[in-house]
Amino acid sequence: MDLDAQSQLFRSTDVDTLPSKPATARIAYGDDPLQFGDLRVPDGKGPFPVAIILHGGCWVERYASIVNSTPLADALRDAGVATWNIEYRRTDSPGGGWPNTFIDVAQGAEYLRTLAKRYPLDLTRVVAVGHSAGGHLALWLAGAAEHRVPARSPIAREDPLPITAVIALAGIADLRDFRTYSASTCGDVVDAFMGGTPQQVPERYAAGSPVELLPLKTPQVQVVGTFDRVMPERARNAHAEAAKQSGSPMELIVVEAAGHHELMAPRSVAWPAVRDAVLRALGVKD
Repeated sequence: MDLDAQSQLFRSTDVDTLPSKPATARIAYGDDPLQFGDLRVPDGKGPFPVAIILHGGCWVERYASIVNSTPLADALRDAGVATWNIEYRRTDSPGGGWPNTFIDVAQGAEYLRTLAKRYPLDLTRVVAVGHSAGGHLALWLAGAAEHRVPARSPIAREDPLPITAVIALAGIADLRDFRTYSASTCGDVVDAFMGGTPQQVPERYAAGSPVELLPLKTPQVQVVGTFDRVMPERARNAHAEAAKQSGSPMELIVVEAAGHHELMAPRSVAWPAVRDAVLRALGVKD
C-alpha cells in the first residue's frame, strides 16, 4: 500500500464528524451512566427488523464511543432497519473490562424485549453489527445466545436474546491471536481487558473469545478492507478457516481499497458491502 493511498483512508475521528439525524430516543438499559443506547426507528408502521450496533475502539473509552457508530446506525435506519446503538463500559471506564463489558452488551441486547413493548420492533429478525472490538462483542453475543459460553462463567446468560446473524466489520474473532499483534494498532489492550493472559485466566478466554465458542449455528459475516491492519489477511482467513472446520456458517467479504474505518462510513467504498450484508441477513429487499 503506497503512502498516498494510506493518507486518503478514513480515520476514526473522520467517522465521528459525519452527519447524522437525531435518534428516536436515547434510553438507559442499566443504572451506570454508560449503560444506554440510541434507538432509531424507521418511518412507517413496522414492525421493523433490528440491528444491534456496537462501536469499536479497542475496548478503551478514550479511543471511541457511541458517536463513532452513529452514522452507520442512522444510515441503516434510512434503509428500513431499526437500530439499537449501544454504549457500554470499557477497560478504562469505572467497572469496565472483564466481566462487565460483556455483561453490559448482553444486557443491552436483551433490553430490546422491553423496547419492543413500546416500539414496532420485530425481534424474530435481529442482527448484531459490530466494528473491530465491537465486532468481537457482536460475535460473542451470538455465542452467548446459543449458550456456548460455559454455564459457570460470570458472562454466561440465562435468557439471551436470539440473534439471527452477526455482521462483523473487521471484528476481532480470536483474542489469543490478536494480543500477539495488537501493539501495532490498539496497543497491548487484551490482557487489561480480560484481566490477565491466556495462561493466567484461560477460562476467561474460553468464555469470551468468539473462535473458542465455535461451532455456531448463527450465520457469521466478516467484512474486511484490503488495507485493514486490525484484521489483516492472515487473521481474517484464520477466522474463516476456523468457522469452516467447525461446520459454522460464515461468509468472508473483502472490500478492495478499504481500510479499517471505511467500514463505519456510509457512502464510503465499503458501504454497499456493509449495507447489503445487513439487509440480506435480515431478509430486507433494498
